[in-house]
Amino acid sequence: MKRVPLILGVLALAGCGGGGAKQTFDGTAISSAAPSFTLHDQSGAPVSLAAQRGRYVVVTFLYTHCPDVCPVIAGMLNRVLQTPVAHRARLRVLAISVDPKRDTPAAVANFIRVHRLVSSFRYLTGTRAQLQPIWAKFHIASTPGPNGTVSHSAFEILVDPQGRERLLYDSDVTSAAVEHDLTQLTG
Repeated sequence: MKRVPLILGVLALAGCGGGGAKQTFDGTAISSAAPSFTLHDQSGAPVSLAAQRGRYVVVTFLYTHCPDVCPVIAGMLNRVLQTPVAHRARLRVLAISVDPKRDTPAAVANFIRVHRLVSSFRYLTGTRAQLQPIWAKFHIASTPGPNGTVSHSAFEILVDPQGRERLLYDSDVTSAAVEHDLTQLTG
């Protein structure tokens, strides 16, 4: 998968000034309101980011036919969801499709089955018209690639219980990094 440049000029670094113990994160600290959205999950139920208030949420962008990085990201996030710190944080993953044409209910169900994704991993789909504004809000590029692939921005955003983007991870993130950062945030 070809990486698409990520421009996040609106994101500000958090943690400047103030007293007390300084938290160190493996992800890149950011601080902005997470964009709102509502899509349907793998069971057809509507899922909104606003309804996730009171829990930590990882927002990521995947597609079911991805031959490389998407299954790796899904597996890593699935491992995180099964950790004690994720349970304490009430962590949920919201994976948003970047391939509306092929991320059908059957394809999503198969992806979830093959990768043994837990119930707190929600795979959100919609039409291109529904997804494009969300991609734009999160600065996601998604274009057709060679051989039926999709070239897209591949990163994860950790949203806090108040609905603020807190940490940004690239596609090389590890479960240990997310666990570490959740531990720092939930103390």
